[in-house]
Amino acid sequence: MLEATGLSKAFAAERGHTELAVLSDVSLELGAGEFVSLVGRSGSGKSTLLRILAGLLAPDAGEVLLDGARPQSLLGRIGYMPQDDLLMAWRSTLDNVTVGLELAGVPRPQARARARAELTRFGLAGFERHWPRALSGGMRRRAALLRTFLAGREVLLLDEPLGALDALTREEMREWLLEVWESDRKTILMVTHDVDEAVLMSDRVYVMAERPGRMHEAVAVTLPRPRTIELCDTAAFRALAARVRVPLRQGRFAQAPR
Repeated sequence: MLEATGLSKAFAAERGHTELAVLSDVSLELGAGEFVSLVGRSGSGKSTLLRILAGLLAPDAGEVLLDGARPQSLLGRIGYMPQDDLLMAWRSTLDNVTVGLELAGVPRPQARARARAELTRFGLAGFERHWPRALSGGMRRRAALLRTFLAGREVLLLDEPLGALDALTREEMREWLLEVWESDRKTILMVTHDVDEAVLMSDRVYVMAERPGRMHEAVAVTLPRPRTIELCDTAAFRALAARVRVPLRQGRFAQAPR
């Protein structure tokens, strides 16, 4: 469904600084309907990689294929949820989640009807007229996710979708997001710093080495689905999580395996 090969990216030097290499020869792939996670230490280029895949940044080298073809532009072809929810303070919850549809040319009444049909599933029923400031952190993330899902793209890039939530809310949101994915079977690439979260939710976990970001390892998660939070207490789960954590704890890598 989505394949990246040999992606490299460096940002131009500012006065008094050298050029900053962020990604080096990064490759990954997502099969149709897969849930894949990307973990790595801060500064390893995870968000930059997602921005390239979304068409917001051009790589210095490498290519991205969508459905086996290299599109003229990726922009608008892939759903993208950044780290910040970016809800507009002057728009209600309902009008925030329909922004993408309206920008795509969907008439406002139709966009609202499509959003209302999903409010209950996304835990936002009864809050459609609330302003963002009145929503809890979890509700704001649900609203941002609904906005991304409503765009109708088959591939979704989620950058820390459950970030900045308290532990209990995050745990509930993990199970909720898994239920939504099980129902829709979108192809998802999720960035997270939480190893347990990555293993619980994913079919495969990519581990990135530090700057310049490189793929260190791809760990297949063969645990049965559907999954619940209780799975985290099993020996099989702990073994997989430990395998992901080992390279992360080693800090910098002298050379990423090929």
